Amino acid sequence: MNRRTWVSAVLLLLVVSVVLAGCGSGNNGNTGENNTGNNTSGAASGNEPAEETSAEADSGDTIKVGVLHSLSGTMAISEVSVQEAELMAIEEINAAGGVLGKQLEPVVEDGASDQPTFAEKARKLLSEDQVATVFGGWTSSSRKAMLPVFEELNGLLWYPVQYEGLEASPNIFYTGATTNQQIVPAVTWLLENKGTKFFLLGSDYVFPRTANQIITAQLGAEGGEVVGEEYTPMGHTDYSTIISKIQQAKPDVIFNTLNGDSNVAFFKQFKDAGITAADIPVLSVSVAEEEIRGIGVDVLEGHYAAWNYYQTTDTPENEEFVASYKAAYGDDRVTADPIEAGYIAVYLWAAAVEAAGTTDVDAVKEAAKGLEFDAPGGKVTIDGDNQHIYKTVRIGEVQADGQFAEVWATPEPVKPDPYLDGYDWAAGLGG
Repeated sequence: MNRRTWVSAVLLLLVVSVVLAGCGSGNNGNTGENNTGNNTSGAASGNEPAEETSAEADSGDTIKVGVLHSLSGTMAISEVSVQEAELMAIEEINAAGGVLGKQLEPVVEDGASDQPTFAEKARKLLSEDQVATVFGGWTSSSRKAMLPVFEELNGLLWYPVQYEGLEASPNIFYTGATTNQQIVPAVTWLLENKGTKFFLLGSDYVFPRTANQIITAQLGAEGGEVVGEEYTPMGHTDYSTIISKIQQAKPDVIFNTLNGDSNVAFFKQFKDAGITAADIPVLSVSVAEEEIRGIGVDVLEGHYAAWNYYQTTDTPENEEFVASYKAAYGDDRVTADPIEAGYIAVYLWAAAVEAAGTTDVDAVKEAAKGLEFDAPGGKVTIDGDNQHIYKTVRIGEVQADGQFAEVWATPEPVKPDPYLDGYDWAAGLGG
């Protein structure tokens, strides 16, 4: 089967799954409460700007879509590759005939690793460029900066990166993991396999601070303890003092929520201090195959990461995906969890549009409920209650070739629980 035929088949299957979901008895067994209103600003649904945006976005022979990532600044090390995957998906869909018989026209903007810039560019894409949807963001700060813009203008953002949870906006689809699909199972696995004393290290913004609040509550309930907690600004490069604190605290494990190129400095200085993965293993939730290329496998080998997808994930869809990505961007390139999440976001949106028969935001959201997709990382399902997706949880160990060896995984995709309603110890965290 050639690539064009394969893409056409994928879109057809996605549309069929949406139709079947709509005819069934619910969102593929989703039974969670609707948390959509817990943190949103009450944006209008179906307001006048949305109607104008939809009409303009799919007028003529093309449908304009926004692609908004940090192409410069400290987060470019991670976000450029996600943008590339989204553009690859757009090219594949166009080659297979487009969406609603029209070609997708990407409008690319640079968030520049800056929160106000992300908000400004999001507003431009929705108000001036009149895009049908936007794929973008990485840090939670960037997402939270964009969220009120999308709610005000009734736009639609597909956010491709794991995050700290405690959020569910009606104007965002979250294709990365929420907390119960990454952080919570990673903490349990570390307690069972590596020890009970945790040192928490993160960048100084909302994701690491909220994640560590959750981790602290979980450790208190599951028999662990925090022996140190430190934060550094984005782009920070001197970790000598913090490494000394780590040595004094003698943790069993470091839970790392650093983002961007600060990881390069930390891991290199950690190794230079003579500390190995055998001495104190580090588990990261923002270091994937792409970051390993930038940091260096020599300093990361033996350390761990928790994700939902690795380049080594063994599925037929992943074999196809990896081959296509390398063909597009070079044999030396690697795929990674956020890259896959960005890629499948484009396909999920396209299928929802085909099922809805329009790019209208409210119609697309309704059509997306319960949509299933055989993604490179395994089957995913959009939870109609909170617009997150069911995902398999995986923990991997960095190998000498720069890839991950999967050491643990859930037996099936995990239902997203962004507000951690299923955990007694999490009560009050979202307040």
